[in-house]
Amino acid sequence: MESLVRIEIVGLKDLSCSPFPCDNTRSCGLYDCYPSGKLVVAFEALSAELREEFGDRVELRLTLIDDKIPPHIREILETQFPPLPIVLVNGCYVPVGRISLPLIGKEVEKVLSPG
Repeated sequence: MESLVRIEIVGLKDLSCSPFPCDNTRSCGLYDCYPSGKLVVAFEALSAELREEFGDRVELRLTLIDDKIPPHIREILETQFPPLPIVLVNGCYVPVGRISLPLIGKEVEKVLSPG
């Protein structure tokens, strides 16, 4: 039985998807969200790409912390001080620092084919 990879992206509704400017070089690997540079739009583009590549082996969730911070996110913020947006893979913080298809895809592959 294949593993299910749960990816949670955490940030603020009006947050940028990356500390880098959104430009046409697309180093993040996403095209559907250009030129918005916004987290929610980038999450949708990332979701579509990962589902296309990995199908039902990946589950994605966007957690916006504008109004309330869930306890599991609060703990990560208080102990690891990560920049937003935060990327969690199967509940574990992964220091990606931005919405990036190549970087997050690599994390998915690590879980699906350990060794």
